[in-house]
Amino acid sequence: MNSEKYIGLDVHQATISVAVMDSRGKVVMESILETKASTILEFFAGLRGTLSVTFEEGTWAAWLYDLLKPHVAKVVVCNPRKNALLKDGNKSDRIDARKLAELLRLDNLKPVYHGETGVRMLRELARSYLTIVKDLTRVMNRLKALYRSWAIPCAGRDVYYTRHRTEWLGKIQQARRELLAESRKHPITAKLRKIPSLGPIRSALAVALIQTPHRFRTKRQLWAYSGLALETRTSGEHRYVRGQLRRSKKQVSIRGLNKDHNHDLKGLFKAAATRASVQPGPFQDFYQRSLAKGIKPTMVRLTLARKIAAITLTLWKKGENFDAEKLKSQAA
Repeated sequence: MNSEKYIGLDVHQATISVAVMDSRGKVVMESILETKASTILEFFAGLRGTLSVTFEEGTWAAWLYDLLKPHVAKVVVCNPRKNALLKDGNKSDRIDARKLAELLRLDNLKPVYHGETGVRMLRELARSYLTIVKDLTRVMNRLKALYRSWAIPCAGRDVYYTRHRTEWLGKIQQARRELLAESRKHPITAKLRKIPSLGPIRSALAVALIQTPHRFRTKRQLWAYSGLALETRTSGEHRYVRGQLRRSKKQVSIRGLNKDHNHDLKGLFKAAATRASVQPGPFQDFYQRSLAKGIKPTMVRLTLARKIAAITLTLWKKGENFDAEKLKSQAA
């Protein structure tokens, strides 16, 4: 009788789902193990026959490979991007472990190379070094992007040096002064800056990005332009009941916020909402009341951002000043 066993491991931070399959494709054992070396080795010590094991490449793959290699006949660390079968049908830890065992039995896995354990320490140090370099590069690029967003040329490396920091910060301050000076030529900025958390800079940016409120017939059009509109999905909207066509009562599913939008304007209103949630005033009162009703903080801040956008549009069109008493009627 063939004593080969094929073991699929669906690995997670706290637990591992295990499926053990024989050579005929029958699942002979299933278990959930703690992601702990002693527990894993104890489980494998209780198995008999020629053992082949597989799991997906990930955070735990190198550690698990080194742990199991001396105790089994074959270890396959597989490429999750190549496992089309795992994406088909229902999905759960138990099902994934079974599918991995089946793919291993059929020799239908794309392996990821895991070489000699002697260079394990060097590999970990190399990974840490590359991560730090990537993070440093990302920060340096973001720093230059900040200056470019203020239309400040920043070629070369001077922007990164400590000895030039005062000079470069001065350029940002100069750009801010020029922005504010120009914004004073537009009377609407004086009215918009009275909206709590909008302030002089955000008011100037709002006028620059929106240009005119009359391009938006309703507040919902501004929400969509600002990336604050909800996108929904539905299908099978109608059905026949006793020969009569009727609209289905199936609930519309929400996909999230619209992707096509002005990113700068979205950042402006979201930052204003975050500021308003911690700054004493009518918006913070609304934020606290909403939290007391059990609404998630992220959803309350989204609602707050939409309120600020709606109020901005209303005041701009009417040329009025902000009035906290009219808050509900302006952004309902």
